[in-house]
Amino acid sequence: MRVIVVGLGVQGAKRLAAAGTDAVATIDPIHPNATYKSLTEVPLTSFDAALVCTPDEVKIGLLEYLLGNGKHLLVEKPLFADNSNELRRLGNLAHKNKVSCYTAYNHRFEPHFVRMKELIDSGRLGRVYCLRMFYGNGTARLVRESAWRDQGAGVLPDLGSHLLDTALFWFGTPKAEFELHSANCFENRACDHVAFGSNGSPVLQMEMTLLSWRNHFYADLFAEKGSAHINSLCKWGPSTFTVQTRKLPSGRPDEESITLVQPDPTWAIEYQHFKKLCAKAKSNIENDIWITETLGRLSSIIRSNYEKAAIQSATC
Repeated sequence: MRVIVVGLGVQGAKRLAAAGTDAVATIDPIHPNATYKSLTEVPLTSFDAALVCTPDEVKIGLLEYLLGNGKHLLVEKPLFADNSNELRRLGNLAHKNKVSCYTAYNHRFEPHFVRMKELIDSGRLGRVYCLRMFYGNGTARLVRESAWRDQGAGVLPDLGSHLLDTALFWFGTPKAEFELHSANCFENRACDHVAFGSNGSPVLQMEMTLLSWRNHFYADLFAEKGSAHINSLCKWGPSTFTVQTRKLPSGRPDEESITLVQPDPTWAIEYQHFKKLCAKAKSNIENDIWITETLGRLSSIIRSNYEKAAIQSATC
């Protein structure tokens, strides 16, 4: 498969490396090593698929152009739109032209995320009561100094989209609505710390921040017959997966742990997954629609809260 990489930032460089010899061209308006400055300069007969790694505001137009010309595409998360009908239109366009429109959430290919999915599906833990997840990095200053990243709901769509997609991966679409617990701008103009959750089955608690000076992820799942825990990602390793088997009526549980110390395997695995989807012309737009609607509602609550605070401040 011949692929092009659109956008040569941090994510674009990773996608380019994963594509290897499949990559036939790169597109970036400012990167000195890019093959082309604009997507429309690339001959349509020279490629079969595109890996789109651009800022959010230009994605929809690029995707419409690619899908309309019968090209498979992998788009870097998150894929948002002002109206979810825009995403449905992309899905219809992909279906009409028999191509894949795949939004990349590479954490689904973390070895311990796969182990957690298999454990949940096995039923070994019985009824799952609660899952809490934390995702933090220390990029507050980089985001603040970026020309485009420190805006909107900040860390919520950036890292919150990963956590919502993880919930989809492990449990399917949650039934209960998500509520905002807290949103703060400690160092940035847009939110750099957010917590939200849903009181469904299972209960989901999610926290994300740009203020975790040592990058970190954890997931704690509590269930009827035990618990399961992920501590860190491979890219920040060591990464550990622990399963605890409950002792009744109480007592220290039996424990099994697997610790990995290895480079991040997710980019290469996900690229191979994308190639398989292209062969079947499969897409995952429905995930994007649910994530967009959920984050859109939470973002509107954040905007409303800040508008109220601004009004109160002005009248004091």
